[in-house]
Amino acid sequence: MHKHFSLLHNKYNKNNAETLVGMALYHGDKEEWVIQAIDSILNQTYEDFVFVVVIDGEVSVKMMNLLKDKAFSDNRLVLAQNTFNVGLAESMNRAVEWGACLSPTFFARMDADDISTPNRLSRQVSYLRKHSYISVLGSALTEINEKGEKVGSRVMPSSHRQIINILPRRCSLNHPTVVIRYSVFEQGHRYNNSLLNTQDYFLWITLASEGFVFRNLKDRLLAFRRVNNFYKRRGLTKSINEFKARWHAMVKLKRLTPYNVFYACGVLTLRIMPGNVVKWAYKLDRHLLERFGKH
Repeated sequence: MHKHFSLLHNKYNKNNAETLVGMALYHGDKEEWVIQAIDSILNQTYEDFVFVVVIDGEVSVKMMNLLKDKAFSDNRLVLAQNTFNVGLAESMNRAVEWGACLSPTFFARMDADDISTPNRLSRQVSYLRKHSYISVLGSALTEINEKGEKVGSRVMPSSHRQIINILPRRCSLNHPTVVIRYSVFEQGHRYNNSLLNTQDYFLWITLASEGFVFRNLKDRLLAFRRVNNFYKRRGLTKSINEFKARWHAMVKLKRLTPYNVFYACGVLTLRIMPGNVVKWAYKLDRHLLERFGKH
C-alpha cells in the first residue's frame, strides 16, 4: 500500500467482491451532495460490491463524522485517506491497487456530487457478464442543478465504432458512469496521475489504441451535478490538456485529419470565449451529440 494512503475504516468481512466502486472527495465537496452520492451506491439493488471512498487530503470534522457514521452503518463502505491532496487520478489508482486483494471482476466509478440510479450497478454488471469482450462500459446520464432539478442530459454514442471514431474530437464516455473490467488494471493500465484533469480521456485513448472494446448504454444511470459555474470553470490549463488529448488521440488512433485538427483548434478557441458563448456552444453540442447517439 502507498505510504501516503491509509485505511481509516474497514469492516468489510468478505474475502472477495465482484465489484469495487471507487469515489474520491476533498475539502471543497458539499457534505449534502457527498451523502447523496454515497447513499445512491449503498442503496443499489445489486449488492456484491465494496465501496472505497478516498478522502483526498484534509476535510472538515463535520464531513469526517458524516463519513464515519455511514461507514459504521454499512460494512461495504471502506474509508481511506491520502495524507495530502493528490487528485482524482492518483486517488483512483490507489483504490484500484488496494482492492486487487479482493479479486474483483469490475471497477465502477462514482463522483462525490452525483447520484446513481438504484439499478445502475445491476444494469451495467449484468451487461458486462453477458458481453465478456467489452472492457469499458459507460452510460447516458441526466444533468441536474444544485437543487437536484433536471436541466439536461448527455447520451453518448453507443457502439465501439462510434466511440472510437469520435474520440479524436471529444471524450466519448461519461466518466462518472463508467464500469471498467478489472483485467484492464491487471494488465498494468492506470490513470495518468500527473494529470489533474482529462485523466479519463487519456486512459480511453490508450486503451482504444491497444484494442480494448468500449460500449455505452442508452440508459440514463446517473444524475450528474451541473452547477452554476459549469460553463466558466474550464480554465486555460484544462482547455490546453483537452487539446493535447485530442491531438494524442489523432496520433495514437491514426486519425490525423484536417477536420479533426480544425475541430480541436476550434474548441480550444471557444474555451477562452465569454461564458455565455460557451453556454450556447455546450447546449448545441448536447443537441448534436444526442442526435448522433440515436443513429
